[in-house]
Amino acid sequence: MIRFAKLRIVASLLLAACSAPAVPSDQAPAAASASAAPPAPASASASAPAPAPASAPASASAPAPAPPSLSADDAVTLLFPGDASAAAACTEIDPRARIRCLIGKRYEGHTSARATVLSLYEKTGSVVGVEEPYVMAGGFRGSIRIVPELPVGRYEKHLTWVAEASADFDAFFDGVAARAKAGVHYRHRALSWKFFRSVGRTTPSAYASGWSIGYNVSGSLHGSAEAVRETLFHEIFHLNDAARLSGPEQWSRKKLGSIHDAILQKCSTKPSCLAPYAPMPTMVRGGTYYAFQPNNGDAVNEYGADLAARYYRETRAVLRGEKPIKPAFKCGPEENGRAWRILVDEFFGGVDLVAEC
Repeated sequence: MIRFAKLRIVASLLLAACSAPAVPSDQAPAAASASAAPPAPASASASAPAPAPASAPASASAPAPAPPSLSADDAVTLLFPGDASAAAACTEIDPRARIRCLIGKRYEGHTSARATVLSLYEKTGSVVGVEEPYVMAGGFRGSIRIVPELPVGRYEKHLTWVAEASADFDAFFDGVAARAKAGVHYRHRALSWKFFRSVGRTTPSAYASGWSIGYNVSGSLHGSAEAVRETLFHEIFHLNDAARLSGPEQWSRKKLGSIHDAILQKCSTKPSCLAPYAPMPTMVRGGTYYAFQPNNGDAVNEYGADLAARYYRETRAVLRGEKPIKPAFKCGPEENGRAWRILVDEFFGGVDLVAEC
């Protein structure tokens, strides 16, 4: 899942593909699907509890599972990749206290950024660090050099946007869970945030892998808080998509594959034919809609992530009492309605607040 450039109908930017287990985004984030996977992310452990994702009340007969969390060792790898010597000063036995110390050390001298990172950790259990340097094989995008970039100074606005998006996702899932008859099992907290910069490029904007999100401070999709929110929702879906089923096949391929394949059989890659079926308007320059772009991993994973982002966009408007998004995606071709219902039932507790067609 690699999101490269996002092109709404007016502009043409370069996109990247999201694919499991690494998911970049310059349009397109979420499960994990990418032609070139970044270094494996820090693993989650239960040593440092974080707030649980929104969900319907648990049954009295079965105890709620422990919420996901990151360990202090995960935080060391994320905050001090390649050289953990500075982390030696943090010797607290309590994992959460040690992680707070590690964050303080890494962001020493950057008062406002440190406060934002600490607040995000306290609220969600997520830790903001940096990516390790490597060269990404970006499929149709070519090779891209990735270097770590702490979100401070001129790049601190991106950190602010991530924190705001996280708070927005909390409110969104609380609203959905409050209306759900079944549990909403969707992880959007306790994530590893890996900030980086692509050298001489503006792609990928983001990618997802192993409960981590890579965020490009030079990403072409990161032009506003709204754009960042939708890009990150796309990427976080990729993570949940990849984790939904055991085995190599992702949920999107198994449940949405036949719909996606039939649309491609009908339209090939012709934008004029695909337009009614594209959940989001993102396009690849010189190509087609991101949800159907070839040579970008299994494109159905991007279709699923874009469908989730469209659900977020339309449902968020209803929850906030804003003007409904028109036209509603589910009210397009019948394939749209089928895909919408499959996604809503699986990931969002069957909650469909969008008006009937």
